[in-house]
Amino acid sequence: MNAPTTPSTDTGIESAEILRPTDGQLALAENIRAGTVRVTDRIETVPASRYTDPAHFKAEQEGLFERLPQVLCPSALLPEPGMAVPHDGTGRPLLITRDKAGEVRVFLNVCQHRGTRLVEGDDVHCASKLVCPYHAWTYDLSGKLVGLPRPETFPDLDKSAFGLKQLPSCEAGGLIWFAPEQGADFSHAMRLGEDFSAFGVDRSHLFRRKTHTVKGNWKLIMDAFLESYHVTRLHAGTIGPFFKDGITNGDNVGPHMRSAVGRLEEVENVDFTDMDALRRVVTFAYQLLPATIIVPSPDYVNVMVLMPQAHDLTLVEDFMLIPEAPASDKARDHWERSWTLLDGGVFASEDFRAAELGQQGLESGAVSEITLGTLEGGIARFDAAVQEFLRAAR
Repeated sequence: MNAPTTPSTDTGIESAEILRPTDGQLALAENIRAGTVRVTDRIETVPASRYTDPAHFKAEQEGLFERLPQVLCPSALLPEPGMAVPHDGTGRPLLITRDKAGEVRVFLNVCQHRGTRLVEGDDVHCASKLVCPYHAWTYDLSGKLVGLPRPETFPDLDKSAFGLKQLPSCEAGGLIWFAPEQGADFSHAMRLGEDFSAFGVDRSHLFRRKTHTVKGNWKLIMDAFLESYHVTRLHAGTIGPFFKDGITNGDNVGPHMRSAVGRLEEVENVDFTDMDALRRVVTFAYQLLPATIIVPSPDYVNVMVLMPQAHDLTLVEDFMLIPEAPASDKARDHWERSWTLLDGGVFASEDFRAAELGQQGLESGAVSEITLGTLEGGIARFDAAVQEFLRAAR
């Protein structure tokens, strides 16, 4: 689905600065104004086994999720220095920290003494130190071992050799990325960061955060945000009317996909260099490989991080980012209505439910391949990108 949107409402919040679109965002908007539509001219197919075969899922885990840089969360989850949050959705115990200098790091959430989990739960912790609950070995937020009880019982211990195990990470445009392997290339993340900064993601406030359990393959969820064919039908009672007769265009930033939708009659005289004006008439969406969806609406942004658990089970953590903390009951009510519409309605009750129903149908064996029309070419392009990475990993 191209990014869902709701009509902008006066919240009493005025932007402190004028944001400008990137050249790539402007190019997509101008293509829409010119009536250029990005569609295929033929029917395409994808084997159903790519959604139902546990062996194929294992190959995706090894070729994508154990190799590629991927988004963990928005920066707004840790807005201030002296914060840490555990993250278990990737299948490895991670710990994201923002140290006293404001730098973000990603560690394995494991004490280097006896391997105990260092921080429990999934809530954000405000602290300058991390203390192991077992023997109280203590680390600062940069990962250094700074203290331990009874140090004389560890003669000649070199504390510098017992820092937390750090993984490659990158903070760009208000998103925190990590990579499972050393030597990761974050150049595409940095390029995309320019786009997300243009939306103000890097200065946003986290309004809501929720994790959904979806009984479906992760790509069935991604697919809903890669095509516009379903929008006026599946979402007929929610956001569908806002997308009637829209023109879609898109491109790629490395392996990641960027799309935009708008109506010719609305964009004719709009100053596209003003991001606020552009967002009122053109709706963008980003599908980041392997499994993150960015959905900017006119006045807020949803970040959805997909964390596949099995071929038929996916966790989706949805973050709603707003320009600043609500300053009034009116503003809070506005954001609450938007959150309820998208997270609970459009996403959970419609998109995620459709993924679950699709999984049930494909598991029956009644369909050997999914058939894609000319408005669904994004799914075929995404599948091709996944297959390219799997071939390279063999």
